[in-house]
Amino acid sequence: MLRALRRQSIRWLTLLVLLELASLTLGVQLAAHLRYFADAPALAGFAGHLWPRALLFAVVLVLGMSALGLYQQHLRESWFGLFARQLVGFALGVVGLITIYYLFPATEIGRGVFAIALVLGFAAVQGWRVLIARLVDIESLKRRVLVLGAGTHAATIPQRMRRRTDRRGFIILGYVRMGEETVCVPEERLLAVEGSLRAFAEQLQVNEIVVGPDDRRRGLPMDELLDCKQAGIAVSNLASFFERELGIVKLSLVEPSWLVFSHGFDNSPLRHAIKRVFDVSIALVVLVFAWPFMLLVALAIRLESGAGQPILYRQERVGEHGHVFALAKFRSMRTDAERDGVARWATRDDDRVTRVGRFIRRTRLDELPQLWNILRGDMSVIGPRPERPQIVADLARQIRYYNLRHCVKPGLAGWAQLRYPYGASVDDAVEKLKYDLFYVKNHDLLFDLTILVQTVEVVLFGRGAR
Repeated sequence: MLRALRRQSIRWLTLLVLLELASLTLGVQLAAHLRYFADAPALAGFAGHLWPRALLFAVVLVLGMSALGLYQQHLRESWFGLFARQLVGFALGVVGLITIYYLFPATEIGRGVFAIALVLGFAAVQGWRVLIARLVDIESLKRRVLVLGAGTHAATIPQRMRRRTDRRGFIILGYVRMGEETVCVPEERLLAVEGSLRAFAEQLQVNEIVVGPDDRRRGLPMDELLDCKQAGIAVSNLASFFERELGIVKLSLVEPSWLVFSHGFDNSPLRHAIKRVFDVSIALVVLVFAWPFMLLVALAIRLESGAGQPILYRQERVGEHGHVFALAKFRSMRTDAERDGVARWATRDDDRVTRVGRFIRRTRLDELPQLWNILRGDMSVIGPRPERPQIVADLARQIRYYNLRHCVKPGLAGWAQLRYPYGASVDDAVEKLKYDLFYVKNHDLLFDLTILVQTVEVVLFGRGAR
């Protein structure tokens, strides 16, 4: 039974979302009964069409928690950090609900029921998170993984997945040396296959075999791997394993054939049309709410810099298919920041940044003029961040597959910005490219919505801003 459960690869996060939605919805129902405990006629009158209103309450609160990253697969936080995120997520949800109730009074559930439901819902969410965290850490419910390979490629698993949260859904049973490859994993983790690979895997109750030898030209036991697959044991290569578990494309493991034959890279006309409608809709909505802040930023820049100094800063950036466009931002640096004409990354505590500039960079207000670039079609709401032509040319010479990030429009927000802090070096560019390629390969409307909601966390906590 346990092996069957592991083989189904239980989606703990999906289960958590469903449980929390159900608990929050039921919490409104319970809150109504508690509020009108001694007044049956009032309860009967209030309960009409309560289920849709309760579901709206639950969905908005879940979106608030999602905006704080509480449904990220590899969230690394202490108990207090998670509690604080949940508190802020509920606060965002409350603001959203109050706005909806003001615009659509028929959806309101009443102040008393609202307050009781918040308390009950908060406690229920905490309870489910504690329980799920304990279940996820039960070894018998994790996928049991056997790695074919013990060289430098296979060693990237323990090197890259050192944190327990990186290995939350699986355990590595051991590594099988392939041929004469140099062993780079701990000797005590080596396993010797006795008999057929299928019999050995069934003896260890393996759920997945990850193929990661250093040299595949010497041949793989394809017949035995096919036999294992027919027995219900999943077989994957190392690049796909990293893509699934960490949300990255591991550049050192990727060959052109993997990129060509793997799924993804949806650039169909339908996908383009859906993404364009999404971009224009979100840009217009943000613009409606953001224009007062944009006026205040423009006034602050004018007061600090004086009359005659530019408020906006336009800079050439590389867009889709290498197209160069003029990106607009609120000016956050001195006007002589690059008087020698050499493109430079911003650094921590950069002395070229003005006082107003430091604030608008930290709060991301300097990015708001890029809404115009989105409406023009130069950029998308979600995508890899656009870089300057000089930097792109330099990085393309040094980093393999770098230009692949330009097969989609650059974005105001993106997967790399969520998962990796601000980059100011070639090494940082390599790390961010792993996430950018994952997005380019796997982007769809749901992924864009997920990134958009979680970007609220970046704005609130200033992660990645410089």
